[in-house]
Amino acid sequence: MRTDSAATLSLLRCGEVEVLGRMPWSSNATLLVEIRPGTVTGDREHAAAGHGGADCLRAVYKPRRGERPLWDFPDGLDRREVAAYELSSWLGWDIVPETVLRDDEGLPFGAGSLQRFVDFDAEQHYFTLVEDQGRHDALRTICCFDLVVNSADRKGGHCLAGDDGRLWAVDNGLTFHCDAKLRTVIWEFGGQPIPDRLVADLRRLAEEGPPPPLHALLSSAERRALVRRAAAVVGRRAFPVDHSGRRYPWPLV
Repeated sequence: MRTDSAATLSLLRCGEVEVLGRMPWSSNATLLVEIRPGTVTGDREHAAAGHGGADCLRAVYKPRRGERPLWDFPDGLDRREVAAYELSSWLGWDIVPETVLRDDEGLPFGAGSLQRFVDFDAEQHYFTLVEDQGRHDALRTICCFDLVVNSADRKGGHCLAGDDGRLWAVDNGLTFHCDAKLRTVIWEFGGQPIPDRLVADLRRLAEEGPPPPLHALLSSAERRALVRRAAAVVGRRAFPVDHSGRRYPWPLV
């Protein structure tokens, strides 16, 4: 299994994809795949040559044509999965596994997103992780990330305790909406100050604007809304409190 991020991204973008099976409990088509170096055609041939027969990796493949239309969300959940990764990486938080968008003919079910599969402890989720004080810094980062990307579906099972010792935030398709859509299970930090390091990173986003990759992934309205949310978090400097008790996703896990 590759651990180098650049090599992982290269393989996700250029490797051959084989479907292993469908991921359970997914409302949209979500497939576990294996990606391995191989002979490819067109403008990907040169890029793939650098793999040199190296390791394969597993990934989560979300084909665009398997996306179920939602009345309150525009199409393009695969683009938002990639935008979440790009923003997490640009902020330096690195809480979203490497994720790419592919439109080439080499995918079994057409264009979609590919995200590195994280080996994780299936017995753990947000409601068990929050009991561990040592996990709170990482959970605050995920919470802050969800505020700025306007996550509409942060379930407990979307917080993974990786076998690498890190916490990961996955299933980020319902994000970046222009309207307020926040629905999350992470409310334990409500009223507490947001750590200075996170505020500083979001101040950079508010002042500099979104990183370049987001221009191709989000609409101009979505990018403006992202900047407004970052500025609001910086100005508030505290995690919000859900006084309504209704800003939870369903199911919770």
